[in-house]
Amino acid sequence: MEKAQNRIAELLLETGSIQVFQDRPFVFVSGRISPVYIDCRRLLSFPDPREEIVGQLARKAEREIGLEAIDVVAGGETAGIPYAAFVSQKLNKPMIYIRKSPKGYGQTRQIEGVLEVNQRVLLVEDLVTDGMSKLRFNIGIRAQEAKITDCLCIFEYSSDRLGLCEGRKNLADHDIRLHTLANWDHVLNVGLAKNLISDESSKQILDFLAEPEGWGRKMGFE
Repeated sequence: MEKAQNRIAELLLETGSIQVFQDRPFVFVSGRISPVYIDCRRLLSFPDPREEIVGQLARKAEREIGLEAIDVVAGGETAGIPYAAFVSQKLNKPMIYIRKSPKGYGQTRQIEGVLEVNQRVLLVEDLVTDGMSKLRFNIGIRAQEAKITDCLCIFEYSSDRLGLCEGRKNLADHDIRLHTLANWDHVLNVGLAKNLISDESSKQILDFLAEPEGWGRKMGFE
């Protein structure tokens, strides 16, 4: 298992889907300043790594959830939609996609596709941080009298060595099981071993993960 997780971390680093700041840090929509940025949408432009990652997602769904426990595969607006499409094709399952909120015109739907009452939904996303966006998607699914039972992601914004598992805990509190391919521990281990991340960058990332709100101020970027 560790070998597979390390391979995913390697692909994320090699495709530039994880970038470490050089001169200027990254600023998130929330205003939080970070030394690292993850963009799994970038993977879409690399067919071979993309195929390898989608294959691992599909195998994890089969192994840890079981095809008989999945009625529909869902993708969340917007980054999760292509990965949900790839995975649903691999699993030969129906697919839907979920908007962040109902559209304000036409049939004002939040969900596109066919979703029946009591169906069990596998939500496929690119990454999970605190899990709150996934819970918002579940509100839309619940409104259709169905339920997200499992969430499958490429990357989990967590670290076992730091005891960080906020997203997994928040989803579990709502009876949603989380399945992911890699986390920060795998990225840092592989990055250092293969010289894809420097010792200094690794330290900055760990400092940020330990204190995300204060890292920018501590580094003099605020």
